[in-house]
Amino acid sequence: MPEKQPRPEWNLSERDTIILQELARDPQLTSRRLRDLLDEEYDIDVSHVTVNESIRRMREDGVFREALVPNEEHLFFSLFEFQFNPEGFEENWRDALEHIRSSRHTFMYFLSDGDYQWKTIMMFKDREQESKWIHEFYKEYGELITNLRNSVVTNVLKFGTDPELFEVFQEDGDDE
Repeated sequence: MPEKQPRPEWNLSERDTIILQELARDPQLTSRRLRDLLDEEYDIDVSHVTVNESIRRMREDGVFREALVPNEEHLFFSLFEFQFNPEGFEENWRDALEHIRSSRHTFMYFLSDGDYQWKTIMMFKDREQESKWIHEFYKEYGELITNLRNSVVTNVLKFGTDPELFEVFQEDGDDE
C-alpha cells in the first residue's frame, strides 16, 4: 500500500460526484453509458469523452482508487491488532511494519490510537494458513509485540461503498 499522500486540492463538481456514485453502483459502466445516465437522470448534457477525462483526472489526482478485491466468500478475513512492547520498539518497528505491509495476506493496514495501534485486515485461504502466519510473525518480531489480537470475521454483512457516500463532496460541512 502506498504511503499516505497529501490530500488533493480537488473541488468535485456535481457531475463528478454523480459519476462517482454511478461507478460505485456499477464499476463496469462505460463512459458512454455514464453520459446517457447523466443526461437521462440528471439532465446533465456532456460527451462521453468529457466523462472519460473526468474519471481519468479523478483517478490520477487520487480522488478514488481502483482495486481488485477478491470475493469474500472464497477467503477467510481476520482483523489483526498489534500491541507493542516499548522495549523492543525502537529496534524492530520499521522491519515489522514493512513485513506486515508487504505481506500478500494484507488487505488493509492502518494505524489507530489506543493500546493496539497497528491494525490490519488480512485474508487467508484457511485457518491453518492464518495460524502459520501468526507463528512466523511471532518468531521474527516477538520482541516487538506484547500481544497480537486477532478476530475472525465470521459473516460479512456489508462489503462495498454506498454510492450515496459521495454526496459528502457536495455538502457544506454539515456532518451527519
